[in-house]
Amino acid sequence: MGEQKKMTTAQQKEFLAVLKTRFEKNMNRHKNISWADVQQKLEAAPGKLWSLYEMEKTGGEPDVVGADKKSDAVIFIDCAAESPAGRRSFCYDRAALDGRKEHKPKNSVMDMANAMGIEILTEEQYRVLQESGKFDLKTSSWIQTPDAIRKLGGALFCDRRYDTVFVYHNGAESYYAARGFRGMLKV
Repeated sequence: MGEQKKMTTAQQKEFLAVLKTRFEKNMNRHKNISWADVQQKLEAAPGKLWSLYEMEKTGGEPDVVGADKKSDAVIFIDCAAESPAGRRSFCYDRAALDGRKEHKPKNSVMDMANAMGIEILTEEQYRVLQESGKFDLKTSSWIQTPDAIRKLGGALFCDRRYDTVFVYHNGAESYYAARGFRGMLKV
């Protein structure tokens, strides 16, 4: 991305207020988790706050969706109704991007996620997210693809249609205006 992975004090304060408002508005996503605990974790990890800020800037609307009891971390996932607009029209990974002879997209999902300091969702994480709302009714989102599928040139994506979550496949080099990716970050 080429930019420093830092935020000004004013940006941090303003963004924490945005996250707090979203947290309080969607309590069904994070029962038994207090905002005070979340804020303390975020203030102690400015690099992770920067990653969340990047998720926000690209349209992800990150929110707490649970906690990892083993690591005592809270889990943020992009909760925008549709796949984040600033992360669409990308092929799956660097190998797919490099393999395109013409009409290359600007980036790959895995490269952008890495630059942002986040992970793309697994199928299981995507399905858990869908339990807290209805996401990707008009768009789709790339998900982590098993190595066996990726070695054969494919990649997986999900969406929600007919009140059901579907998993599909496509060539990893493909990209579409309505397909992006959702990120996950543990703080």
